[in-house]
Amino acid sequence: MLYWLSGLAGELSAFNVFRYITFRTGGALITALLFVFLFGPRVIRSLRLRQGKGQPIRVDGPAQHLLEKQGTPTMGGLMILSGVTASVLLWGNLSNAYVWIVLLLTLVYGAVGLFDDYLKVTRHSVAGFRGRIKIVIEAAAALIATAAIVHVGQAPLSTALAIPFFKDVLINLGWLFIPFGAFIIVGAGNAVNLTDGLDGLAIVPVMIAAATFGFVSYLVGNVLFADYLQIHFVVGTGDLAVVCGALVGAGLGFLWFNAPPAQIFMGDTGSLALGGALGTIAVATKHELVLAIVGGLFVLEAVSVIVQVASFRLTGKRVFRMAPLHHHYEQKGWPESTVVIRFWIIAVVLALLGLATLKLR
Repeated sequence: MLYWLSGLAGELSAFNVFRYITFRTGGALITALLFVFLFGPRVIRSLRLRQGKGQPIRVDGPAQHLLEKQGTPTMGGLMILSGVTASVLLWGNLSNAYVWIVLLLTLVYGAVGLFDDYLKVTRHSVAGFRGRIKIVIEAAAALIATAAIVHVGQAPLSTALAIPFFKDVLINLGWLFIPFGAFIIVGAGNAVNLTDGLDGLAIVPVMIAAATFGFVSYLVGNVLFADYLQIHFVVGTGDLAVVCGALVGAGLGFLWFNAPPAQIFMGDTGSLALGGALGTIAVATKHELVLAIVGGLFVLEAVSVIVQVASFRLTGKRVFRMAPLHHHYEQKGWPESTVVIRFWIIAVVLALLGLATLKLR
């Protein structure tokens, strides 16, 4: 919205500042942070009154969770999504199709997660609505988002897969790029969802990934920087840095309340939406494979669940003491704070590796 004030720069030069993506990204970050920080306590009080017993806790999970986390309200993703939406609408270029694609996909995934959380709370069960239905809805939204990205982009790059570390390697997938992009989005959403199991565990790696892709978006959307780094220039993706700034700001605000001991959990409302946003930004910026590096922590968590389920069904034995991976280390005796901080360190290292792909070509 404020971007439109840049059109008045001819009358008042001060308005020219709204042209700059860096300025609007900073504004989006601060706005989302303040929004969540100021309205967070009211949201928490309201959810606590409405939910009563709060988020159901897995009885087969770590024993201390039943004592320490019982009664904590969920659906904290509403705080994050509200902050992100308000911030993007205020600071984003609303004539940019990429901004709307990412924002709408994020809200759709948030709505799916919200319904799932609602069923868990009202039924007092860790099971939400049927997994297959959930995946079908997520896949449909992701297919539409990817098709929109392809439509907005410029052929042949719009349907091509860029390979990290190689400046000239492009694999044109044609129409197959749409299901591929949808797979990235769905996978990212559910990987973040699986990671959200300890206080502060998911939100910090999400912020790290969002900050990384904010930088990537800015470079990919700038013809001069893209040419210098020999990465593929994608017209219009620079404004996704504003969305990433809003994600970081809202995440910081939420962390204030989610820090141990958590006053609220983000629930599927937040984790699905945040993962879906990261996946969509990666597809739009042609850095799908880099997301697997930057978000490698989420990949590890998802793979641990897949391996655990496959091993148990095929051999009757479990590879990990408990899945996802963070619970495995809890069962080994690591304190929750140790697991969380070490996983944060891994997320930082992986983000740096992801950024290295921009230059090592």
